Amino acid sequence: MNIINKIKKANLVGRGGGCFPTAVKWEMVKKAAGDKKYVICNASEGEPGVKKDGYILENFGERVIDGMKIAIDFLLESPHSNPCPLDRQALPREERVQVKGYIFINYEYYKKFGRKLNKIIADDKKYKIELFIKPVGSGYIGGEETSLLNAIEGKRIEPRLRPPFPTTNGLWGCPTLINNVETFYNVSLVVSGEYKNNRFYTIGGDYVSAGVYELPDNWTIEKILKKTGNYPKFDFFVQIGGDASGEVLNSKQLNKAASGAGSITIYNAKKYKPEEMIKKWISFFLDESCGQCTPCREGVYRLNEIINSPKINWELLEELLNNLDEASFCGLGSVVPTPIRSYKKNVMNK
Repeated sequence: MNIINKIKKANLVGRGGGCFPTAVKWEMVKKAAGDKKYVICNASEGEPGVKKDGYILENFGERVIDGMKIAIDFLLESPHSNPCPLDRQALPREERVQVKGYIFINYEYYKKFGRKLNKIIADDKKYKIELFIKPVGSGYIGGEETSLLNAIEGKRIEPRLRPPFPTTNGLWGCPTLINNVETFYNVSLVVSGEYKNNRFYTIGGDYVSAGVYELPDNWTIEKILKKTGNYPKFDFFVQIGGDASGEVLNSKQLNKAASGAGSITIYNAKKYKPEEMIKKWISFFLDESCGQCTPCREGVYRLNEIINSPKINWELLEELLNNLDEASFCGLGSVVPTPIRSYKKNVMNK
């Protein structure tokens, strides 16, 4: 059975939050015309409350790099009938077909794991893989898949207009495969026959035993909390998939799988005032907006004004959330409504 069939059989999806089918993305890059292609492992992990990628790099760095090698080998088998538009002439004739890998890693992870990862890479000179440190100060948006392409190219770190997508026009205009740390880890397990349909969950907040846990990917939030000894005895609500963009659920809504990046943050309901929770989320997005598009730049600014006014205009706030949802250029603006709306619906108004 070839690698794509194995990945399809395992039902692998991206673990960075988007949950895009892994096999589909790999096939798109393989079919894309180009004599130079790239494989990028996104280890930026900028979403608050998500710590699984750091845990994987610390404990399973070899597996992550093995997954990247598998991807490189897969792409080297692809047809290269047409040249990559930007840099064909820069390549010696004997090297016209190439696949190079990058680990796009945030600075804190680089300080902790960079030496170890570089040693793993250096031990196998067959593959061209290097670490690229996420620029300090690039923030949340710096980990968005097209923003990181701009970072590696030395351009302003902001999202690109799509289409075209990175699968056909990525790094330096070439087909580029971008997957999360956990995705490459899972690919390595699939190929070796060790994949068990597990995933990593980050548990934090008002917790009993915080940490990262590897458990079945179809377990409900309730089962995960009880199994790890983190099911609260107090009135609580949770945020799933990240402390900024994640959906908020009350304690009666936990009979569903943890979505997105697989984080579960517990909040003691008696400790948090509704306005303060919403202020926290809006403040985060206000700080992290790159300012490229008007709906996000101006919309989040106005949201901040509304939530900090003596009398909150909830109707106007909801109207602005609609505008962000429908008109934002990238994922940051479009996820601003998620925590606010779900919190209002599931906790404030339950």
